Amino acid sequence: MGKVKAHIKAPFGEIILEGETPQEIIQMLDSVPQNFIERINNLVSSKLVPPSKVKLQGIVEFTTEGPVITTRKKITHYEAIGLLLFSSENRTSTAARLGKLLESSGIKCMVPARLNEMTKRGMVFKPNPSKPAFKLTVQGERWIEEEVLPKLTEK
Repeated sequence: MGKVKAHIKAPFGEIILEGETPQEIIQMLDSVPQNFIERINNLVSSKLVPPSKVKLQGIVEFTTEGPVITTRKKITHYEAIGLLLFSSENRTSTAARLGKLLESSGIKCMVPARLNEMTKRGMVFKPNPSKPAFKLTVQGERWIEEEVLPKLTEK
């Protein structure tokens, strides 16, 4: 019998497992750590994506308190929350912190309600359900990079 290959599509590309038997592939998959895909995705993103500070120039200002939205263009509450998460360290923040940063940005918003709606839309998730932090999903990051930022940078 020839080699057995399994192609697994991931957000950052493709993982290919190869073995002599199907059982060998299953053993390899069993040995993969639980957060393997997420960790590799984060590493690939941090190494290949250009610094977000350059992309956010004129839209977000980085202060000691955290990122603050400075654009004069009209944005939705969802876009504001997305931009702050996109600008935050590890693309993660709590609802309370986001509320303070939005307030500093001059935006009044019911953050927990918007985060709940964004979770239902697949834009954010809670990496650890027992902690209050929210994180942008890959889809959420793409939305900010491909729709929100271009809209805010066009003249």
